[in-house]
Amino acid sequence: MTATMTRDAAGSEARTPAPSRDELIRLLNDDLAHEYQAAVMYVTYAALVEGPFRPQLATFFRSEVAGEMGHAQFLADKIAALAGTPTTEVAAVPAARDARQMLEEILKAEEHAIWRYKERSAQADALGDIGLKVQLENIAAEETQHRDEVKRILDGWERVAG
Repeated sequence: MTATMTRDAAGSEARTPAPSRDELIRLLNDDLAHEYQAAVMYVTYAALVEGPFRPQLATFFRSEVAGEMGHAQFLADKIAALAGTPTTEVAAVPAARDARQMLEEILKAEEHAIWRYKERSAQADALGDIGLKVQLENIAAEETQHRDEVKRILDGWERVAG
């Protein structure tokens, strides 16, 4: 088994062991279930959001669905290329009672996605699959942009929604 050197959150070097093909398929299927979750979350929250910011938030939520489904398609294709079967399971979508809680749940989901894709990218690197590594880094970058946008909305929330 090979490994690659990565840095943990504290900046310390750590070895990321290369997963087996079956383990990689399992992990990518978990990522796929979370991409499905993100798409369902955005669709559901767009339908349920209420309040004075409903038009803007519903539009924002709907605009994210295509990107999440693009990530899901990439993962499903890669799983199939690895001789696996893409999952049809959707990770649980957290209930949210108001617009702020919806944004907070989305923020948590985006932060979790960034963590998962950074880990998966290191695993792909350990396997020597550079194409997968780069694509996962690109997805992590997109999820970072989503996270940053949601953080900016939440950062200004108290001033406007008070």
